[in-house]
Amino acid sequence: MTRTLAFPAATPEAAVTYFAAELGFEVDPDDLVQDLEAGRTDGYVVVETRAPEAFAHARMPGAINLPYRDMTVESTNHLDRDLVYVCYCESTVCNAATKGALKLAELGFKVKRLSGGITAWIAAGYPVEGDIEGGKAGGIRCAC
Repeated sequence: MTRTLAFPAATPEAAVTYFAAELGFEVDPDDLVQDLEAGRTDGYVVVETRAPEAFAHARMPGAINLPYRDMTVESTNHLDRDLVYVCYCESTVCNAATKGALKLAELGFKVKRLSGGITAWIAAGYPVEGDIEGGKAGGIRCAC
């Protein structure tokens, strides 16, 4: 038996349930940039979950900074509970977006996570704001 098939594939019905649920938790940079470029930003807010220093260095256009370490009932009181909060951090090796999404969900907010973080965003050539030089991903670090 091959390693690939050592565990049988799920039934199509189970796969539909699993992958539909997965898409409910994440958005990819391509879908998000298309919305942003088209001005379709109603219904969600992009949230940088790393430290303010990281936010100042490089951030996605229109993002707000809400470090996951600082998320409390009080610090999120001003947020609109009818919106979805799309959390991002440095990359797949940083879990600040996951921690931020978890905290927001625990506080009763609807959340998604951006796949690949700002590193994937920059690698795809999408615009960034901040003091990053030339939009190079090399200067990005976890900083959470």
